[in-house]
Amino acid sequence: MSDAAVVCSNVSFTWPDDTPVFHDLSFSVTPGRTGLVAPNGSGKSTLLKLISGELKPATGSVSVNGTLGYLPQTLPLTSGLTVAEVLGVAAVIRALDAVESGDVDAKHFATIGDDWDIEERTRAQLDRLGLADLTLDRSLSTLSGGQVVSLGLAAQLLKRPDILLLDEPTNNLDLQARHQLYDVLSDFNGCLLLVSHDRALLDRMERIAELGSDELRLYGGNFTEYEEAVRVEQEVAEKNVRNAEQELKREKRELQQARERAERRASNAAKNLKNAGLPKIFAGTMKRGAQEAAGRSGTMHASRVSDARARLDEAGRALREEQRLALELPGTQVPAGRNLFLGEGMQVRLGDKDVFAAGGVDLSVRGPERIALTGPNGAGKTTLMRLLTGDLAPESGEIKRNDGRIAYLSQRLDLLDLDRTVAENFAAFAPERPEAERMNLLARFLFRGARAHLPVGVLSGGERLRATLACVLCAEPAPHLLLLDEPTNNLDLVSAGQLESSLNFYQGAFMVVSHDERFLARIGISRWLRLADGVLKEMGAPEV
Repeated sequence: MSDAAVVCSNVSFTWPDDTPVFHDLSFSVTPGRTGLVAPNGSGKSTLLKLISGELKPATGSVSVNGTLGYLPQTLPLTSGLTVAEVLGVAAVIRALDAVESGDVDAKHFATIGDDWDIEERTRAQLDRLGLADLTLDRSLSTLSGGQVVSLGLAAQLLKRPDILLLDEPTNNLDLQARHQLYDVLSDFNGCLLLVSHDRALLDRMERIAELGSDELRLYGGNFTEYEEAVRVEQEVAEKNVRNAEQELKREKRELQQARERAERRASNAAKNLKNAGLPKIFAGTMKRGAQEAAGRSGTMHASRVSDARARLDEAGRALREEQRLALELPGTQVPAGRNLFLGEGMQVRLGDKDVFAAGGVDLSVRGPERIALTGPNGAGKTTLMRLLTGDLAPESGEIKRNDGRIAYLSQRLDLLDLDRTVAENFAAFAPERPEAERMNLLARFLFRGARAHLPVGVLSGGERLRATLACVLCAEPAPHLLLLDEPTNNLDLVSAGQLESSLNFYQGAFMVVSHDERFLARIGISRWLRLADGVLKEMGAPEV
């Protein structure tokens, strides 16, 4: 519908612990593709929950004009569900089957409504999202994380929504699934509002919405054009700050000079009056006049200084305070010839099925290699990572590891105790570090002051990733080999860039699983591996 819209009027929201998120926020989003951006922890997911009705604002109102579809970042699904149940079509299909078998009970027709073509539409939607092989009775527990995300999106699209809210829809998707999602969203004609750190997806948006605590600013164009607009804004803001600083210095200097002139005039006047021999009444009148004139001059210059300081404050508010991770990864030097891991003929069974092809897989890692492990969802990349760490033992094959520590960042971010604070979790990983040093390290990961003492369970996805990164990378001894499973899934764009920079300075070996082509292109990958159909192959670097 052309009049589909989301309108937020004077919305304020505060968490139960009195942490403010929004104050008097007003905006509207109309048909078109809008990307919502802001640093982690700014409230992007919270805003989508307010629009969807999952949360209620403390003050203000949220109006949704049209049918709403909402795909949260974490899908509230249980593994026992079937594909048809996740898609919300199971009851309609059962009713269709009953009618086709001759049961003409009125309740079946009420269930079907206008959805006589539901099976055809369902199959078409699954095909478009790369899920053509899924049967409607298949269990959710047999699907990969990426398949579950695509399935969740298919469920929302089957509602034929006028307004579609998506929270990190490309998380866990492989490259093929990402490009299929890009195509599907390009064809969506309603009002799309999505949160994403996927630059390729954001570059397919028609406008970018930048979220603040009390303002949402809309920029026309895609993310690349938004970055350019912000760069120009910052250049102007920095110039205005420099000019305001110079003006303030000039006004302060003129105020000081005016005071010195007034003091000299007052001193000279006192001498002249004394030498002139005038009666005291006339001398007092002239002295007061000189003092009043000096006071007026001083007040005028002080006012100018105050105005200049106000203009500097105003110019300073236009500058962006980008919080950046100050990551200094452990400076571990690993000799080029050292074997960190050697696995031959490794095989793993999940249930009654082998994960890898007959004969298993072979893998060697020598420091300081930079390895990208690619392949479709469900191919066994995470399983291979767990073999490297020793978290999973092979059914067959041989494994040899060096004495150096292997640090593993799981895609599920399940290493930390959700009930303990960030600081308490960090202390458990690095108990030998003094408390002051631990707090300083946490500050580099943007956990400063009270933020370090929040329970991990209340953190956003990006904040939880930062906390996990701190615990994994700063535990002792320093790791010789880093294993990173989709590390950019929940990082905001600034932090992802800082992670790229830090990995480029890291002197040990790392292996990273990622479907983010731009991220892989920027971290100096020296070796490309692809796992597909149970076979691990060396590949050349892809063209990005």
